[in-house]
Amino acid sequence: MCFSLFILFTIFYFEVLRHEEFEEGCKATCNGPYDGKWSKTMVGFGPEDEHFVAELTYNYGVGEYRLGNDFMGLTLQSSKAVSNAKHLGWPLTKVEEGLYLTHAPGGYPFYLIDQEQPLTDPVQKVCLAVSDLQKSIHYWNTLLGMKVMDRNEQKKTVLMGYADTQCKLELHDVCGSVDHGTAFGRIAFSCPRDQLPDLESLMKKENQNILTPLVSLDTPGKATVEVVILADPDGHEICFVGDEAFRQLSSVDPQGNELLNQAMADDKSEEWFAKHNRQKATA
Repeated sequence: MCFSLFILFTIFYFEVLRHEEFEEGCKATCNGPYDGKWSKTMVGFGPEDEHFVAELTYNYGVGEYRLGNDFMGLTLQSSKAVSNAKHLGWPLTKVEEGLYLTHAPGGYPFYLIDQEQPLTDPVQKVCLAVSDLQKSIHYWNTLLGMKVMDRNEQKKTVLMGYADTQCKLELHDVCGSVDHGTAFGRIAFSCPRDQLPDLESLMKKENQNILTPLVSLDTPGKATVEVVILADPDGHEICFVGDEAFRQLSSVDPQGNELLNQAMADDKSEEWFAKHNRQKATA
């Protein structure tokens, strides 16, 4: 985790927005299908109500995950990130003029646009693999209300979003099955709390997959939020959370950096496994 954060902070300039520790697994499987101690660190370029934010989850007993082909990359506009990667000798592959591909230590792909970082959110889009573009467009556009903003028949992609000023979702038809591996995550959106029951009802009516029916999630000392977790036709997990409580829960914690550093310093799991001549589990 330390190495992954080093790359995100040193090359991309993500900031720690908040950090939380949990002694047992999330009942909405926020940390995947694991029951043990875990943590989450929210990183981004600004507050969650105005920016795309990445949630990094760390399961203390898991040392390795198998990547699938489901997550095809996050695109970031920042010439500073490109120059940082070159300066540090971090591997970059030139995709086309002004666009580079790099990978985080866990293997996750990042695309870097070599242009000045915008004053708004530099995260431009997240790309997910799909097996049937038409079926996916129907799901995200007709059922979830995302606008189709661009479509490229040659590349078999469609760009969608809820607003022009927000990070976009790109769906890429891989002409085959989508493999989520064991390192899969989920896309999350906030919406008015009173829309959640209607969303759940719509998905039931359309015989769509509901992974977690409307449920309340408690965070000690913070707001209780309500969520509905869905899965699209390819099994991509989608979480909708009540915005009113989420705004309180997601406020930037000025102690986020300090809490993260302390958690990493306290994590002696590598030493424990080495002392007992064992390896962390592979998910």
